[in-house]
Amino acid sequence: MLDAATSGIYKLARMNQTGLRTHQPEAPRQPDAPSYEDIFPYYAELCALSELRKKPGFGVPLRSGIGGHLLLYLNGVRVKRNQNGYPVLEICAAGEAAKHGAAISVNSHYRNANWVAFEGREFVFHGALPAGAPLTRDAYMETQRQAQTQGLLEGIEFHEHFFRDKPAGMSDEAFKYEISVATDYACCFGRDAYRARLPMNTAQMAAIVNYLNALNNPYRTGEKLYHWRLLNDNCVHVAHNALASAGVWPAWPTGQFFVRAAFKFPVPKNSIIDLAARANDLELENPEALFQDQAARMALQTHGNLPTGPGGLISIAQAAKNNEVYDTRKLRLIFYDNPFWGPYRFRFRRMFAEPRYTALGANLRHFARRYAPVAARHLPGSRAPAAFLERYDSHIAAQRVFLEKWLPQVESLP
Repeated sequence: MLDAATSGIYKLARMNQTGLRTHQPEAPRQPDAPSYEDIFPYYAELCALSELRKKPGFGVPLRSGIGGHLLLYLNGVRVKRNQNGYPVLEICAAGEAAKHGAAISVNSHYRNANWVAFEGREFVFHGALPAGAPLTRDAYMETQRQAQTQGLLEGIEFHEHFFRDKPAGMSDEAFKYEISVATDYACCFGRDAYRARLPMNTAQMAAIVNYLNALNNPYRTGEKLYHWRLLNDNCVHVAHNALASAGVWPAWPTGQFFVRAAFKFPVPKNSIIDLAARANDLELENPEALFQDQAARMALQTHGNLPTGPGGLISIAQAAKNNEVYDTRKLRLIFYDNPFWGPYRFRFRRMFAEPRYTALGANLRHFARRYAPVAARHLPGSRAPAAFLERYDSHIAAQRVFLEKWLPQVESLP
């Protein structure tokens, strides 16, 4: 959770806010077209959430900073809870993967967990609210009731100091769900969500699941107590390093000296652009460049996949309008970037203006064109060994077959 970061090192970044509100809702799927999950049953999605402003006079008053929050949504994963309700992740079988998913959230509230899992894509983003419906107080309370019935925070302890603000007459358990709504689940009740997704194969998803389960284990057993740290152990560190375990990019170090960490640490909105670039812009046509990229090399050699490939899309989901609970006008989410010549805001605008980043049909057609002329070559002076080039050839050939299967089925899509 990064919501506390509203001053100090963010003063410069505060100037670099985007008021971009020109995006359109996701287009409904055409009746005969496959869903995204039909094509890519396993995928990881980073979800950068904007600031939060709750209206006064109803429930616990909550406001957050413009640093935002980050969720990691994993499709093809389900949550298995132990006898105390504590969450453990497990990967779904291929035939069931498209139907299941869970969001991983890191929050300063937690005492005995680094992360908590919230199941169901619709519930994670929209709670019990029907599409397009206004957010009423009744819908807000019904969503919390459903979350508590599902036991989404069962077995999770909060630090005691958070309960100082608990209203009289409210139970500790109800308070936990009250201060988690619109941050850990039902996120679009009060926040805009900027999202970047990346397809995975089963080996990559298994690596992520194993990494996250191991991360929580010392807190689950009581060996350690969790303490959130903005610069060294925030929500973005966990999501970033989970993806690093699958070869998406290098791991981000934690535990650095705070002065050093303050000059460069991961923040939600930057991470969306970084993932979109890894998903779409590596030099697929250049096996030598891929071999020199340590994370890409690991992904191919260990998991049989590359970060860049079909299906890496970005999107924006707006907060609920006609809202009785939250003020959702001009919600801000900053880049941690130089406000004058820093690259992130320019990349953001460019990516959302190019259909290959935002539309499934355009994305698949783009990669079909890129794969068509590709052939592995032993370049003069190349350090890529023959074994790597063989894996590269095999991967490119498999991707061509994959697109030959799906492209005819998405011809009607933009």
